[in-house]
Amino acid sequence: MKQELVFEAPRRGLPPRHFADLDVDGRAAAVTELGLPAFRAKQLAVQYYGRLQADPEQMTDLPASVREQVAGALFPKLLSAVREIECDAGETQKTLWRAHDGATFESVLMRYPNRNTVCISSQAGCGMACPFCATGQGGLTRNLSTAEILEQVRCAAVTLRDRFDDRLSNIVFMGMGEPLANYSRVLGAVRRITSAPPEGFGISARSVTVSTVGLAPAIRKLADERLGVTLALSLHTPDDELRDTLVPVNNRWKVSEVLDAARYYADVTGRRVSIEYALIRDINDQPWRADLLGRLLHRTLGPLAHVNLIPLNPTPGSKWDASPKPAEREYVRRVRAQGVSCTVRDTRGREIAAACGQLAAEGG
Repeated sequence: MKQELVFEAPRRGLPPRHFADLDVDGRAAAVTELGLPAFRAKQLAVQYYGRLQADPEQMTDLPASVREQVAGALFPKLLSAVREIECDAGETQKTLWRAHDGATFESVLMRYPNRNTVCISSQAGCGMACPFCATGQGGLTRNLSTAEILEQVRCAAVTLRDRFDDRLSNIVFMGMGEPLANYSRVLGAVRRITSAPPEGFGISARSVTVSTVGLAPAIRKLADERLGVTLALSLHTPDDELRDTLVPVNNRWKVSEVLDAARYYADVTGRRVSIEYALIRDINDQPWRADLLGRLLHRTLGPLAHVNLIPLNPTPGSKWDASPKPAEREYVRRVRAQGVSCTVRDTRGREIAAACGQLAAEGG
């Protein structure tokens, strides 16, 4: 069944308020509402963002007499891990989460020799309807709250600390959902991810990537926030005729408009834009498309573009397949010949349906 584009998430109830939903002023107001002194807000922030502790019963600097009250008002249990599966000799771990209302979504933790990355979801499902993506074909259930997004980050950091004596270094908003269609909550999450403890997790903005299929006005809006995160644009083809089908949002904002917005982002932030391109056999892997992509990016972004070619990952019922390796190598060569940086992504998690385009939150 063909999915339709959905920009407005269904009006299902968001979860109860959580400490992670609140900014600095909101935290102070919340503890005051509970009849607690204002300095408790900073204590709670140190616990949550600095010590990765979300259970007030374990917060020993909080008086025992108020822990239950704080837990009920500010630390409701938002997510339950339904299933965790691993591959790549334990270096890749996918978690299926269930929220308070039964909505399900996934995150993926990937360990590399020089970094640890968590791929997080911003929505349960996705409304962008890309036909080669399992998430898009499943439709949109609802937006995630800021706290639901941040809990994925905190849990990944706890896993790395407790199991591997290691730290989380990179966060990519490349799980389920279109981040810029849940703009305000994603923005709140990014601010708390990048703020120094105790205001946030203290992860460098340069180590945070926000992806989009090309919501041009929201790209410009994100640029004006001047957060300095990396923008990843899921382009997948350089021509409007094919992109209207492969990435249906192209019917609203054409390739030229999206690339102009990406250039604005690069100019404002000084950051290179990552161009994501899933290479599909006999669909978007033709040499002329590589030449066109290279020319367009060279003209629009120049050295501020880097193309990430992604060998298409298999999804249930898909009629499409990854391009053969010779076609992939030729595509890279032709894009580079136009003066544009281009590499093939190291795909992780394909065996457990944890790779790009495979997340479907099944089995929840």
